[in-house]
Parts: sequence; C-alpha cells; structure tokens
Amino acid sequence: MARLQDKVVIITGGAGGIGKGMALAAAKEGAKIVLVDLNPEAGAAALKEVQELSPESSFIKFDLTEHDKLKGMVEDVVAKYGRLDGLINNAHVSRQVPYMETTDDVMALSFNTGFYPTHYLMQASIPHLEKTKGSIINFASAAGIKGHATQGSYAAAKEAIRGLSRVVANEVAPLGINVNIIAPVAKTEGVAKWAEAQPEYYERVRAGIPLGRFGDPATDIGPVAVFLLSDDSNYMTGQTLSVDGGSLMLY
Repeated sequence: MARLQDKVVIITGGAGGIGKGMALAAAKEGAKIVLVDLNPEAGAAALKEVQELSPESSFIKFDLTEHDKLKGMVEDVVAKYGRLDGLINNAHVSRQVPYMETTDDVMALSFNTGFYPTHYLMQASIPHLEKTKGSIINFASAAGIKGHATQGSYAAAKEAIRGLSRVVANEVAPLGINVNIIAPVAKTEGVAKWAEAQPEYYERVRAGIPLGRFGDPATDIGPVAVFLLSDDSNYMTGQTLSVDGGSLMLY
C-alpha cells in the first residue's frame, strides 16, 4: 500500500514551486491533495498534474490574508472529504528591503501571508488532526536562521513560525499530532527566473551548496514532506529539517 493512501492533505501555496512539488510527491503516495492558492490559472494547471496521480484531489482559490475565513476553509475540506490528515503551511509572500527601509507595510505583508495563516490554520486543523493522529508541516528559511541581509520581514516571520511550531508541537503531542518544520533550498520558478537575470550571483550561491545544486521541489523536497506526513515520522516532532544540500548543518 502507498505510504499516504487516502490521507487528506491541505497544502497552501500549492499551485507552484515547493508546494506543487510536495503535492505531486504526496499524491504519488496515495494522498488526496487540497491545493490552496490565490492564482486560479496556476492552480488549475497544478491540479491537472496532481489528479493524474490522485483523481480525488481538488483546488481552492483562497486569499490567505482573509484570516477570519481560514477556519471555514478547513471545515469545508473536512465536510467534503470526511477527514483531515495533514496540513502543510507553505505559502508566504514578502519583500526584500534593507532593514532601515523596512516599514510597517513590509512587515505586515510577511506576517499576514506567512505567520498568521500558519497560526490560524493550525488552530482550525488541530481538532480534526487529533482524530486521525495527523501531521503539520511548517516552513522555515535560512533567511531567518542565518540572518540574510534585506530579508528582515521574511526572517522575522519565519523564525516566529519556528518558535510557535515548537510550542504547538509540545502542546499537541499528547493528542498524537506531530509538528515539524522544513527549511528548504529548491529551484522554484522564482529561482529559475533569478538565475536567468543574475547568472553570476546564482552561480556563487549554487557553488556554496555542499551538494552542488539547488533541490528539486518534487524529488528532493517532496519526499521529505511525504516522510513527515507518514507513519514513519511518528516519533519525531518539533524538529527543523534542513533540506538544502548541506547549506545549513544544524545540531
């Protein structure tokens, strides 16, 4: 039997990049995927690929900054599928600016699309995940762990997510729910465009990755998400997994 057979998994930012890669990997293992994204065209295209592996998967066009509607979205998913086994909080939007130019609006963009959706979706999902002994996957970044220049708002939100994830992991462990964090490096559509626009800078960054390449969203990041969603990771919670070719080597 496939490792995620008939598990229902919500993935935010699922229309492209790492979100789509994880969706394809999980669908291949039998999961029913609910792609949540603001872009309906990209969402429809991603869903077509996912449904080739998991026909019962679906797409929801949703603006994650509408925080008061997030619980309703989760309830709709549970009403449709009858259960929820996994929540992957992948979506996040931010702007790169020097710290001294970081305004309230810049900070709000990062927290409203990244931290707060993660917070509210966890609260909405935990009662359902308790029933299935499910899993939550949140996302961190080297921007926060290493403190990358011009990434103040993104780093702050990502580290807030990491801190909250550890608290939640402790609180929901008695319920049979695990909460873990992925810190990835992957060649997404955005990275590919950056490589074309700034090939020398891209090459310097690539050369600094010990394994010598950017990860593939579906074949490098996706299998780690599958592991964290599966029973194989039942004795693991509150951890940050650096899936980055060795860029970060954390204790």
